[in-house]
Amino acid sequence: MSGTVYLVGAGPGDPRLLTLRGAEVLRQADVVVYDRLAPTALLDLAPVRAERIDAGKASGRCPVGQEDINHLLVDRARAGKIVVRLKGGDPFVFGRGGEEASALAEAGIPFEVVPGVTSVVAAPAYAGIPLTHRGLGTSFAVVTASLAGGASNDLRRMATAVDTLVVLMAAGRLADVCRSLVHAGRSPQEPAAVVSWATTSSQQSVISTLADLPDAAAAANIGPPATLVVGPVVTLAHQIGWFEPEAGEPQVEAVR
Repeated sequence: MSGTVYLVGAGPGDPRLLTLRGAEVLRQADVVVYDRLAPTALLDLAPVRAERIDAGKASGRCPVGQEDINHLLVDRARAGKIVVRLKGGDPFVFGRGGEEASALAEAGIPFEVVPGVTSVVAAPAYAGIPLTHRGLGTSFAVVTASLAGGASNDLRRMATAVDTLVVLMAAGRLADVCRSLVHAGRSPQEPAAVVSWATTSSQQSVISTLADLPDAAAAANIGPPATLVVGPVVTLAHQIGWFEPEAGEPQVEAVR
């Protein structure tokens, strides 16, 4: 008898931002297959007996390829296991959740998608930047700076189509991204911010202009994971920025 796979969004970094449904299925898990950006504290929600498999991907490190992950989910479910695939942010927002869901569907494995709080909204919110604000921004778009294999994304199509632009995975090529946006038509003096390790005790926010942001971020030693926000709404961060990082990682109640 087949088990079930749950594709769970772990949220942007603070383990307390996991949804109630995500916590519920973690407490039932026989197997947890987790990503690099999934908060490690969430692993404590799973029963002690649960198998924990690190499937994290990082620059220069890929212990488990995507096809191997797909096979792993199918195999464990066919063994009758309750499998939680724990993914940073939301499974369907640049998280390859769609690929995994397709593999499960083709294999006839029951699955459920548990949405998560994505850094698309969480990173700006924790930096005091609303993506929309009356009089400043009535539209926003989300793009990624990196494509499959590490290739750069062509941002010209979306650069000037919206008031607020959110660029994920931008830290490694911030200068190129900002330069591309200026060449595509956004003002070099437009407000811009980069937020790294959003919602965690390591969060850093740098606010500048689109032209000056790369140098300011480099001076602050901003590294991945980081989210770039461009648009007039960034000016609100000075007024409504509210988050003060605290030392130590927040914990969640474990199940034994």
